[in-house]
Amino acid sequence: MSISGKTAVITGSNSGIGLGVARELARLGANVILNSYTDRDEDHALAESIAKEHGITARYIGADLSKGDEARRLIEDAGTCDILINNAGIQHVAPIDEFPAKTYDAIIAINMNSAFHTTAVALPMMRAAGWGRVINIASAHGLTASPYKSAYVAAKHGVVGMTKVVALETAQEPITANAICPGYVLTPLVEAQIPETMKEYGMDRETVVKDVLLARQPSKEFATVEQLGGTVAFLASDAAAQITGTTISVDGGWTAL
Repeated sequence: MSISGKTAVITGSNSGIGLGVARELARLGANVILNSYTDRDEDHALAESIAKEHGITARYIGADLSKGDEARRLIEDAGTCDILINNAGIQHVAPIDEFPAKTYDAIIAINMNSAFHTTAVALPMMRAAGWGRVINIASAHGLTASPYKSAYVAAKHGVVGMTKVVALETAQEPITANAICPGYVLTPLVEAQIPETMKEYGMDRETVVKDVLLARQPSKEFATVEQLGGTVAFLASDAAAQITGTTISVDGGWTAL
C-alpha cells in the first residue's frame, strides 16, 4: 500500500524536522496538515507552496499544543488522520533546583501530553479507515539522559513509553506505533546557535560542531531533516507493517555508547 492519498498530520511542522517530514511525505503523494502555534500568512503560504510543488492537498492549522483541548481540535479540524507524526517540542536547560516550574510544565505539556491528546483523537479515525500509523519524534534523550534537561528527558522517555502502550493496544489491528529517536539534527535553530557558540568558546565552526555540539554523537555528523523524513516514510510504508512498539535511533551512534 502506497501512502499516496493518505493524510498525514505533523505537529510542529512549519520549520525544522517537522517541515522536512512534511516535504518528504508530500513528495511521496501524501496530503499533509502542517501545524505550529502561530497563525500567520506565511504559515498558510508554506502549505500552499508544498501543495503546488507536489500536486497534493496541504493545509496549515494553528494550535497551541500546550493545551490539551487545542491538540485535540487540531486532529478534529484535520477531519481525517491516517498518519500522525507527533513532533512538536520545546527545550530549556537548567539544574533541577533552578528549573522554572512553569517552563517544566510547558515542556511536559508540549513534548509529551500533546501526543496523548492527538493520538486519542486520531486512533478512532485510523480504525474507521482500516489503516494507520502513529510516529512519535522522541529523541536520544528518550533512551538516555543528560544533566540540566530534566523536563526534556522526562518528556521524551514518556513519549517512548506511551508509544509502546499505543502499539500494544493496536497490535491486532492494521495500525502501528513507533518512535524515532534523533540525536543532533541540523535544523535552522541549531544552525543559528553555531556562531554564538563559536564566540563563547573562541573556536572555529568545525571545532565547535565536533567538540561541543556533537561531543556525544560518535559519527561527528549531524543527522539531516531529509534523513528523518526518510525514516518516517519507511515507518509509514508496507515494509514496516510488522514494526510496532519500538524505537529507531537516528543519532550517529549516540545511544550505542
